[in-house]
Amino acid sequence: MSGNGAVWGRVRSRLRAFPERLSACGAEAAAYGRCVQASTAQGGHLRKDLCAREFKALRCCFLAAAEKTWRGGR
Repeated sequence: MSGNGAVWGRVRSRLRAFPERLSACGAEAAAYGRCVQASTAQGGHLRKDLCAREFKALRCCFLAAAEKTWRGGR
């Protein structure tokens, strides 16, 4: 374990910021959720890649949020 509290302080601050950054992905998460819900409504069956476009948009948003958190950006 490192005795350097400054390093752990920076890590903790990044982790605390992550949920806020993910909240910026609400539109993408909603679109993906709507796609999944529509695909499984009334006996429908969710198939692989059926909502791939929506999932890709959500994933890109999450990755951007993670990168921004890692860099410590706002």
